[in-house]
Amino acid sequence: MVDRSDSLPTEASVRRALGRAATGRALDMDEAGALLTARGAALDELLRVAGEIRDAGLREAGRPGVVTYSKKVFIPLTRLCRDRCHYCTFATVPHRLPAAYLERDEVLAIAREGAAQGCKEALFTLGDRPEERWPAAREWLDERGYDSTLDYLRACAVAVLEETGLLPHLNPGVLSWSELQRLKPVAPSMGMMLETTATRLWSEPGGPHFGSPDKEPAVRLRVLDDAGRVGVPFTTGILIGIGENRAERVDALFAIRRAMREYGHLQEVIVQNFRAKPDTAMRGMPDAELHDLAATVAVARVLLGPKARIQAPPNLIAGEYDLLLRAGIDDWGGVSPVTPDHVNPERPWPQLDELVARTAGAGFTLRERLTVYPEYVRAGGPWLDPRLLPHVTALADPATGLAVEAARPVGRPWQEPEEVFGGRTDLHATIDVTGRTEDRRGDFDSVYGDWSEVANKVTRPVPGSGGGDADLRAGLRLAADDPAALLTPAHEAEALALFGADGPALDELCRIADDVRRDAVGDDVTYVVNRNINFTNVCYVGCRFCAFAQRESDADAFRLSLEQVADRAEEAWTAGATEVCLQGGIDPKMPVTGYADIVRAIKTRVPGMHVHAFSPMEIVTAAAKAGVPVREWLVRLREAGLDTIPGTAAEILDDDVRWVLTKGKLPAAAWVEVVSTAHELGIRSSSTMMYGHVDHPGQWLAHLRVLAGVQDRTGGFTEFVALPFVHTNAPIYLAGIARPGPTWQENRVVHAMARLLLHGRIDNIQCSWVKLGDAGTVEMLRGGCNDLGGTLMEETISRMAGSGNGSARTEEQLRAIATAAGRPFRKRTTAYGHTRV
Repeated sequence: MVDRSDSLPTEASVRRALGRAATGRALDMDEAGALLTARGAALDELLRVAGEIRDAGLREAGRPGVVTYSKKVFIPLTRLCRDRCHYCTFATVPHRLPAAYLERDEVLAIAREGAAQGCKEALFTLGDRPEERWPAAREWLDERGYDSTLDYLRACAVAVLEETGLLPHLNPGVLSWSELQRLKPVAPSMGMMLETTATRLWSEPGGPHFGSPDKEPAVRLRVLDDAGRVGVPFTTGILIGIGENRAERVDALFAIRRAMREYGHLQEVIVQNFRAKPDTAMRGMPDAELHDLAATVAVARVLLGPKARIQAPPNLIAGEYDLLLRAGIDDWGGVSPVTPDHVNPERPWPQLDELVARTAGAGFTLRERLTVYPEYVRAGGPWLDPRLLPHVTALADPATGLAVEAARPVGRPWQEPEEVFGGRTDLHATIDVTGRTEDRRGDFDSVYGDWSEVANKVTRPVPGSGGGDADLRAGLRLAADDPAALLTPAHEAEALALFGADGPALDELCRIADDVRRDAVGDDVTYVVNRNINFTNVCYVGCRFCAFAQRESDADAFRLSLEQVADRAEEAWTAGATEVCLQGGIDPKMPVTGYADIVRAIKTRVPGMHVHAFSPMEIVTAAAKAGVPVREWLVRLREAGLDTIPGTAAEILDDDVRWVLTKGKLPAAAWVEVVSTAHELGIRSSSTMMYGHVDHPGQWLAHLRVLAGVQDRTGGFTEFVALPFVHTNAPIYLAGIARPGPTWQENRVVHAMARLLLHGRIDNIQCSWVKLGDAGTVEMLRGGCNDLGGTLMEETISRMAGSGNGSARTEEQLRAIATAAGRPFRKRTTAYGHTRV
């Protein structure tokens, strides 16, 4: 029941909000809340407006007058849960169940029966992480060799795909970014009801979600965002009548709209009405009133717009089909001819014939869809793992993306497609001659999300946080006497003041940094003879700063074969290289064994070559794809011959920046986990920071603190590399959000401060000639840097972004840079040891 403690809006405010909605103007939260109270003629007008918006969206989607549903089976994998929702009868206790989980054979029996009846969706519903509350769940999993409920869920989803052909839709509750990565390859879609953003309903005793850790609104909102970052077609929704007030209900819809606009992944929004159930703490609560439901559906339609797909469960509406269709729904959700609704077992689904008739009676045609909505079926690549595509396409109409109703699911192997090599494989050579074909990838307008929502997330430095003259003077003294102390919170004001240093103060800072450099590593300017090998640039992650990534169909896209990679490594060895550095796009068609195969191909051809390969993003996504922990995946790579990893994909280790800058790249904590685990396994790494985009000095300081913390624990970083943002072709710059790279002052201060702040932890500070140019690199060598990186031989990532400094340097050219800085030079190994002259 809606909390009526908030005052009712006036009739005039309702009419005014209706007028704005009818003319297509945006509603604020107060206006949307006013429309929730519409009744009588005002409700009729609201339903008319919502219906017209829905109809326009269906026409635009190419299916006018079509309302959809999914024919499914309901698989209650486990009814145990660590949460204690006060309205739920699905979750129970171990002694009321024959077993903690359905056995795999029981899962398949349900799925086979559904396939025989023409169902195409296997809806897995289960409680959140029951093994963390119930020993019986932990014991059941241990006995069968599963680390977690999610591991078992993944295995069951694969079994259903391979043995029945049904398409899994997973509802396991709260998931992390990494867990979404692991489950995406086994399910075309997933879901989790937001329910409400009213924190008080979770935090206050007596609230419906009190005592349920997974129902904290902030946690569930993070899941919505992470699902978008990973690119999962996702279902969410709100549950009305559980004690929320109108403002809270509207706030939940606005939160859903924000996530939908930013990531484009919310395939469906459910507006579900609370129905009281016996034997629950909320059995005495009145059911949500149906006109309240209709008004909420209509407001959702007005707020979310014509492209949203909005559903109301047909078994909870007391036969009011016409009312909900008038309100703007365009989907009835899943309907099963085989299994009951285990969440609402007292309210059976309508017979399909009745649903067809009721829908037709309101002037619509009922059509079957798949668990993944038509728009995502037709888009394919970014949304569906290649191992799922054969299962989906076997059941989908390629013209509409809807289900082929006569199709019957058949089990198919869940396996990787054959990899196709080729494309613009000479890009490494021609990038400096003919350049890129276009200044942006083909899906620029859609892959990065709504740019206005992205812009709203950019954080600005707190005014006055840069410190004053006194802090600057104190900072310079501390830099000379105890530079690493600047990293501590006690000296944050001084550190921030130094990041703002300019003029004579900046010159003094750089002089101090160079003195510290001399004391730490001497005067030698080091470099490595190496070759960059980008083995593919096909990537659908959608990092907003990246101009390297291409769609498979783009003119500049390429994939190298194992033989081509090995050829380039051999060419590099012949030219005197001791290292190859390998990184590529997150290619959905990269085989699970592909990364280790690349390492083995190089080591077979050139046994003495040091393989410095695969960013933390590549490692974490490959491990997720393989369904194994990061540690196990790194062990496999080490056994294949991997020597060290690049500490790229760090950008700024602050998620507020990362989610603006990268959209779907791994969270900061995952980056730390990967490099820390690598270090623990004896696999050292570099460390990096990309700056000069949507960041500020406070975030640089925090980033360096994170790196220092990892180094204190593991000692595994070989160097720190400051990477100035190259803006020219970067999508986030072309969209008008990012700055045009760092200023000259910022370049000098970042390199100098890295030397000072990391003193005693990371000895080697590298400057990038690719991004700074030769003259800029000379200046950085005079301000704390001691390393030039490598000869590279080829460099595509920065050049695709618009860097004008070429893609290779000879040893002679690198030595000339050192000489120009007045310093001796020395060739090194990847780990900064001496090498052959």
